[in-house]
Amino acid sequence: MNEVVIVEAGRSAVGKRNGSLAGAHPADVLGPVMMEVLARAGIDSGQVGQVVGGCINKVGAQAMNITRTAWLSHGGSEDVACTTIDAQCGSSQQAVNTAHALIASGVEDIVMACGVEAMSLLPIGSDAFAGAKAGLGKPVSRSYFEHYEFVSQFEGAERIADKYGIDRAATDAFGLRSQDLAAVAVAEGRFETQIIPVVAPVLDADGNKTDESITVSADEIPRDTSLEKLATLKPVARENGVHTAGSSSQIADGASAVLLMSSAKAAELGLRPLARVKQTALVGCDPELMLEGPIPATRKVLAAEGITVDDVDVFEINEAFASVVLAWAKELEPDMDRVNPNGGAIALGHPLGATGCFLTTKAVHELQRTGGRYAVITMCCGGGLGTGTLIERV
Repeated sequence: MNEVVIVEAGRSAVGKRNGSLAGAHPADVLGPVMMEVLARAGIDSGQVGQVVGGCINKVGAQAMNITRTAWLSHGGSEDVACTTIDAQCGSSQQAVNTAHALIASGVEDIVMACGVEAMSLLPIGSDAFAGAKAGLGKPVSRSYFEHYEFVSQFEGAERIADKYGIDRAATDAFGLRSQDLAAVAVAEGRFETQIIPVVAPVLDADGNKTDESITVSADEIPRDTSLEKLATLKPVARENGVHTAGSSSQIADGASAVLLMSSAKAAELGLRPLARVKQTALVGCDPELMLEGPIPATRKVLAAEGITVDDVDVFEINEAFASVVLAWAKELEPDMDRVNPNGGAIALGHPLGATGCFLTTKAVHELQRTGGRYAVITMCCGGGLGTGTLIERV
């Protein structure tokens, strides 16, 4: 099996809901990120074997094959095949894992993994809503209910909190932690090596595009808060629930991309890899609790490599909801100083289909910054899935 390495990883800044990226077509957010990742690596687009992208709401501006649209819209070689996959929130992490499989098996030498989501334009559930409105049926069949209760991710997060004894004080404290860590990361310029500026049209007060444009180069979502402020927020799922807007991932726009290749190809091209992809996982879990997937996914990649939690220097676990990370931490018992050290989706946002490559990018750059050896990236996914990737700094 071929050894697989990451030679470059980058992302757009994350735009807040109806923020600076709201007027940009998703192809015009992802496309520039793709091309700049190639430029930083010194690779021509025609050298890429395949592009695998993640996106959840494949309707409207993200319909058809948004990965291919973005690639062609910004000068990518027409000979390069592009696919868009859906593993819910873990879509672009599964794109990384699929890219790894293509290279490890010898099918391709160079693959780009990527992802995009324009949540200002297409909120979560847009594809299901559009289909139902058009009379095209509902995404969940009647037969599903013979086996499982269908619950929202919001309710799933509350059920995990119930199962693991996580209360409102704990979720508020975790939400503040994310904001505080992100504030330090921004102040110290830790994201500057990974953010790729994107030009977007400026919208007027009515949300219409103007002739003006803006270069977006800084994350827009981190905010100043306190436990006192967080305590005043209303629950988002249950009337007496433990999650609020301050302890849940934030609606966001953005794109990200990771360039992978075989170590032999990297050596042939004279490129210095940033990290090796050591193990990958996609696991299923209880679809009613739904968001426990990071627990078995983490265990699987660690066991496959023969290492323990204590050997890992950086964990990037998506902060879909505070209870997801807190439950995972109760089970895995990591050193919390190594978990989301630069803040997570509560502070930085969760642009759905882009988040997997976003977290991978954060992990790669954090290992380079700190000199750590191993990082684990893991995400919960709608419907009861978990994604996992173990990387090692070169």
